Amino acid sequence: MATDGASGAEVNFDQDCIFPPREKIVGDFVELFPLQEEHADDLYSIIGGEETSKLYDYMGYGPFLDHAAFYTHIEHYANTKDPQLYAILNSKTRKLVGHIAFLRIDVPNRVIEIGHVLFSPSLQRTREATETFYLMANKAFEYGYRRLEWKCDSNNAASRRAALRFGHTFEGVFRQHMIRKGRNRDSAWYSILDKEWRLRKSAFLSWLRSTKLDPSGKQIEGLKWYQEVHASDDSQYQ
Repeated sequence: MATDGASGAEVNFDQDCIFPPREKIVGDFVELFPLQEEHADDLYSIIGGEETSKLYDYMGYGPFLDHAAFYTHIEHYANTKDPQLYAILNSKTRKLVGHIAFLRIDVPNRVIEIGHVLFSPSLQRTREATETFYLMANKAFEYGYRRLEWKCDSNNAASRRAALRFGHTFEGVFRQHMIRKGRNRDSAWYSILDKEWRLRKSAFLSWLRSTKLDPSGKQIEGLKWYQEVHASDDSQYQ
């Protein structure tokens, strides 16, 4: 059978790709700790109970209406390597504010996903939330991955907006991708590639370090504005 030759460009790397080590990741506004059972009580106080049940609408688990069920949940994920969850600590208040994870970790193909994103109301739409994603993404590329993925239910408008705000490229919808809690899930797929991260990283850092704040302490320009400025000549890095 005749072929047209090689299916894709040859890939070569200057560094090895490693499985994410269980290490603390420190930023200016948040610290990420590998999830431990001892985090259960503090996390339950902000993402457990009936009052936070809406946070779990698009998650594969929860809501957790009692502490015992939540503790079992945290105990399980504290002992998994993939997904590898991190508890998010607000550096100023020293309180836990949610969790996030690396998952579907594919070292041979250098692909990794960020997911299990569960932000408490106090973390949502804050500089701390943005830095949380930045720290995870930056570590993924430091570890040698060439593709960072973000997937969500196609009906989850908030997650889809976040993916674009964080600089991902929309790649399409996988129809009937999963069955979650007895319901169909069509999954929207997004990604950032290693060759794109240089400019994305510059935009994140400029935004996070901005001193142009409104009276409530939020940045005047949105992250999208910084992404557009830094991506004005993305082709030179392709």
